[in-house]
Amino acid sequence: MGEFHDRFTASRLFGAPPGYVGYEEGGQLTEKVRRKPFSVVLFDEIEKAHQEIYNSLLQVLEDGRLTDGQGRTVDFKNTVLIFTSNLGTSDISKAVGLGFSQGGGENNYERMKQKVNDELKKHFRPEFLNRIDDIIVFHQLTQDEIIKMVDLMIGRVANQLKGKDMAIELTDKAKALLAKRGFDPVLGARPLRRTIQREIEDQLSEKILFEEVGPGQLVTVDVEGWDGEGAGEDAKFTFAGSRKPVGDAEPDLAQAGAAGAPSAAE
Repeated sequence: MGEFHDRFTASRLFGAPPGYVGYEEGGQLTEKVRRKPFSVVLFDEIEKAHQEIYNSLLQVLEDGRLTDGQGRTVDFKNTVLIFTSNLGTSDISKAVGLGFSQGGGENNYERMKQKVNDELKKHFRPEFLNRIDDIIVFHQLTQDEIIKMVDLMIGRVANQLKGKDMAIELTDKAKALLAKRGFDPVLGARPLRRTIQREIEDQLSEKILFEEVGPGQLVTVDVEGWDGEGAGEDAKFTFAGSRKPVGDAEPDLAQAGAAGAPSAAE
């Protein structure tokens, strides 16, 4: 919602008033809901939107309807509205020690939830929060969940390699190191995609370019210089090519990733 940070851009959602440029086009939100009332609408990072948007949404959340700039009543009663927010996350790492869950995870979650709710109350007016059916604070990411994300993203690499008659698999140690390097206490798992591109995709591309690995091979990614403990700053990923299994059999990682690839978060 960062692009709707002032009152002029906010009018694009619900339609410009009569006499203004774009009046006949209607609002980006109201027009889509008017044509497809059975919809799910996601407001990403709602805290970045202008105050006028909150005011307009009050009637939507209370009565399930809204009058657009052309005077037409748009029915929102069959529309699901979802708001996401990053409020409170800047202090979470200091307040609850955000990271891979160790012990006392439930206590950390309750403290984090309270911190987020306090920040929501500071930013949004009570009449807006009171019209929201439920507020869900996501749990901290565990190491197992980060590794599942690694599987999904590597699955996309596996799909690309199929076009070259190649396959890829990662050892448990390689997955663990990617999860460690791709997770940040403040940014969460967002750096994971860049880590996989830098550590796996770029290096693998070079090896294909120099014909160190090629068609008909299964590339096994492992780690050297790391025992699974510590930061592993000096550890390196290794790529070893071997004959690809005959038939339709693919590594478990590639199958799991390929099945989940379309739903991977961008």
